[in-house]
Amino acid sequence: MLSPSRPPAATDGPLVIAVDTSTTATKAVVIDAAGRALATGRSDIPMHSPAPGFYEHDPLDWWRTTDEAVRAALAQVPDRSRVVAMCVTPQRQSFGLFRSDGRPLRRAPLWLDSRASEQVARYGRETVHALSGMPPDVTPSIYKLAWLKEHEPDVLRSADRIVTVHGYLAFRLTGRWLDSTGTADSLGLFDMARLGFADALLDVAGVTRGQMAGLVDAGAVMDTIRTDVADGWGLPRPIPLVAGCGDGQAAGLGAGAVGADEAYLNMGTAIVMGVHSPVYRYGSVYRTDVAGLPGHFVLEAVQNSGAYLAGWFRENLGDPALDGRPDPALDRQAAAAGIGAGGLVALPYWNAVQSPHWDPLARGAVVGFTGGHGRGHVYRAILEGISLEAARNLAALEHDAGTPIAKVHVMGGGQRSPLWRQIMADAIGLPLVACETEEVSALGAATMAMAAAGAYDDVATAAKTMARQGAVQQPEPAAHQRYQEIGAVQRELYDRLKSLFPKLHDCAAG
Repeated sequence: MLSPSRPPAATDGPLVIAVDTSTTATKAVVIDAAGRALATGRSDIPMHSPAPGFYEHDPLDWWRTTDEAVRAALAQVPDRSRVVAMCVTPQRQSFGLFRSDGRPLRRAPLWLDSRASEQVARYGRETVHALSGMPPDVTPSIYKLAWLKEHEPDVLRSADRIVTVHGYLAFRLTGRWLDSTGTADSLGLFDMARLGFADALLDVAGVTRGQMAGLVDAGAVMDTIRTDVADGWGLPRPIPLVAGCGDGQAAGLGAGAVGADEAYLNMGTAIVMGVHSPVYRYGSVYRTDVAGLPGHFVLEAVQNSGAYLAGWFRENLGDPALDGRPDPALDRQAAAAGIGAGGLVALPYWNAVQSPHWDPLARGAVVGFTGGHGRGHVYRAILEGISLEAARNLAALEHDAGTPIAKVHVMGGGQRSPLWRQIMADAIGLPLVACETEEVSALGAATMAMAAAGAYDDVATAAKTMARQGAVQQPEPAAHQRYQEIGAVQRELYDRLKSLFPKLHDCAAG
């Protein structure tokens, strides 16, 4: 939806195609140089789960949905001669195995696939973390590749190319096996400080350098789109394909969070936050990604349970008539519960925990119940638990980046809740600047495409100009002080309970 504060879309000037291909769907958005979305297309991607913890896509669906989404978006554009570039931002840490002609050898393991927990325990050494920037976790592709090395060695050896979603789409678009440094890094096979594949990590995964795609710097032109593809989309000429970055990094650009003192915070299904760093760093709380901002890295913390957890509560313990949808009555009850939820403290680990503990066996907990607690107290404790963890993770990012954070650009469905937005601002203790763009990752890809096409001098300028910022949520100092005290209790709870999580895991398995 266009903001009423923006002028009507110009009938001339450059347009770019931004493609955001995620776990559930591919979206194509045609965006102008002011950051306005003029047309959108979408195509859903089926997910396959052949066994518990196994999540896969058919890689052919990556291309099919991209083609369908772009066609649907361009059908709404009267003058396609204005299109000057294209950029893709994909789901990260998902990969496929292919023949040289692009035929997939098997379904593609996705980022949320958890089959490789044994490989994480076996290979997740500190040396791997320091080299790759990826803390030991089931998410990076390196451990799922090691699983294939042990369980499907013939398939792994016979693959001519092993590439990310971005790398496969680049092949279908240009005919060349190329990938962006801003997406290939998510395989977990990079020497991140040198932005290239590391032999030691390739050995862990059981793959060779010859199976990897060629690398292009994020934000640079990879090649032009094939003539037959451009003709099929009704474009009057082939256009450049710009090397993109992962959807999280792109969201930071789309929100305009490019300054050293700015962070981004996505209050989506998961909580994702990051800051840019001009030098490579790695730390225990965050993973390190190649940024879409040339010459930079992103220090990014990830919490598995964000808006998912609030939705889980509403669906299972809320008003059945609302079927998990937002509930104003529940929000009023949670607001009335007050800061600290009457002494309830939540560990929001319904889906284990990544940042800051990287504990695949962690369990959720709500501690401190009395007979005086009701639904509103529990719901507020969950919102506070997520926010307290986010504050702790953001403080660690700030410490390692070495620059104080002045403001946080916030996006995602969770920011639509005034209650949760205020809790988050109070827990963090910094202003939250709302991002009004719905497709923020696509807008980030568009900033990279516009800069590469020459519409802006650089990606940072494009991001600052094209970002659409809204209201600012200010923290309340007294509330922030209370949340610092409650956060210390929450951290101590994890330390006291973590030894029990393996036992709970065994109880569930038995």
